[in-house]
Amino acid sequence: MPAPEIPDERLANIAQWAIARMARADRAPVAERILGAAGQRVRDPRVRADILIDGAEARLARGHVPRHLTKAYVARLERADQEHEAGRWAAAGSETTRALLLAYHRVLHVDGLTSPLAEHPGRYTGPLRKSRAAAALRRPRGRTGAAAEPPVDRPQRLLFVHHDNDNFLRPVLARYEAHPDVETRVLDTAHDEVVGPLAKGVTRIVQRALGGQVAYGKDLEAALRPHLDWADTVFIDWCAMGAALFTLVDPASTRIVVRLHSYEAFSLWPHVVDFSRVDDLVFVSEHLRDLCLAAVPRLKEKNAPRLHVIDNAVELAPFDRPKKPDARFTLGLVGVGQVAKDPRWALEVLRLLREKDERYTLHLIGSPLDPGVGPAAARYHKAYARELRRLEAAGAVRHIGQTPDVPGALREIGVILSSSVRESWHLGLVEGAASGAVPVVRDWPFFAGRPRGAKALFPESWVVPDPAAAAARILELTATEDGWRAAGRQAAEHARAAWDWPRVRGDFDRLLLPARRDVCSAGEAPADGEEPAAALPAEALGKAAE
Repeated sequence: MPAPEIPDERLANIAQWAIARMARADRAPVAERILGAAGQRVRDPRVRADILIDGAEARLARGHVPRHLTKAYVARLERADQEHEAGRWAAAGSETTRALLLAYHRVLHVDGLTSPLAEHPGRYTGPLRKSRAAAALRRPRGRTGAAAEPPVDRPQRLLFVHHDNDNFLRPVLARYEAHPDVETRVLDTAHDEVVGPLAKGVTRIVQRALGGQVAYGKDLEAALRPHLDWADTVFIDWCAMGAALFTLVDPASTRIVVRLHSYEAFSLWPHVVDFSRVDDLVFVSEHLRDLCLAAVPRLKEKNAPRLHVIDNAVELAPFDRPKKPDARFTLGLVGVGQVAKDPRWALEVLRLLREKDERYTLHLIGSPLDPGVGPAAARYHKAYARELRRLEAAGAVRHIGQTPDVPGALREIGVILSSSVRESWHLGLVEGAASGAVPVVRDWPFFAGRPRGAKALFPESWVVPDPAAAAARILELTATEDGWRAAGRQAAEHARAAWDWPRVRGDFDRLLLPARRDVCSAGEAPADGEEPAAALPAEALGKAAE
């Protein structure tokens, strides 16, 4: 005998009770099951969507991954599709944005030690490929013409764009600002007087891409056209706000280059940027490229940009400084301000080492973890602070904090750790290795077990699966002063040979000055082992994606 039908109103009341309970409690498995059962039986699709979305947002507000995340994310997209089909572009854009903000909430990918995107990138973004509104958002808008050939009668003009973060641009800027055949300008889209007010929020960007926000589009055109008219090439660091703004405008004959780091891969931005208006997309590592190609398959389609993998630009010479006497037993962790850095892993390594030898200590370099960014981060911070207090009481941990002299701080570090769950390249680890500290790299869980990850970027001997293996490597390589120094020298030599700016700058020249025959500044010879950029034809730029 079939179960009696329960009216939608009654089911909605049950669901709202469950949602209210979920909003108050950290542990709410029963409420989530009740919510799912009630939502599944509701016949009205709009009521069902409300239940699923409200439930997901209640769990995210408590810092937990919702049990019915995918259903809620799909329900938002279905609403966007309905608005898009009705020709209500502003409403379609708003609903599409809400779906993206739900799917890329920081609790899911930033403030935890796992990510549904990292686990199954293609499956996680599958609903976006089925949505009509999301399809309209990613539809190639194209450009009026191909990027022009580099000029031969004047210096090349490079516009460097960032959004309040030029941390990874500085060596690149310094090179081209001093280059006799290049003119440079820098645009900070966050603080520019004209562009800054237009670079706030993502909703109107999505609405404009879907056909709305006409006045906003005109304002953006007026703000960016002078920059596009001046530049031969625009290099946009971070595939985020800056890239979204510039690809809302037809670049005409100006070449557009975008560099994607790690955070953007776990954000909504790659689904907002119009890659048909990007000529070259640069990744800082192969494993990051692999993740993005799986999550954003249109990067493999016909109108996709050329893909490159180029290491970060970093000057390693300043890190070649003598170690202080006690460095051998001092571990260092550079960057502890995010949950993804997982400093608790480093504390566990330290604890295991001190069970064998209490001379081992840990220096934490960088801004501390901020528990105020959200409840998930606060929960992690609470456990971390509890473990940290015990080690601090024993004098085993020292906080260096943010410092302008990282090379100086690394003089005291004998072992450099990478404890993160994910990294695209890990600058702090490379700088530590260049200083002569012994590298110990966690096999980053977001990429472990895949064809490429930490083991593809670094020598395999540097990479360990767990804290016990990390402690064993450290004990072995620091057992004697001579052995520790030899291991440190070997690491420094590898770092300088693989990643120092004199080696990497040729890759940037080939990317940004492909047709020039005089890429080296007057009187400047290529670094050892580096060919001038003209040695590669333009059609062989970078490392194409496999």
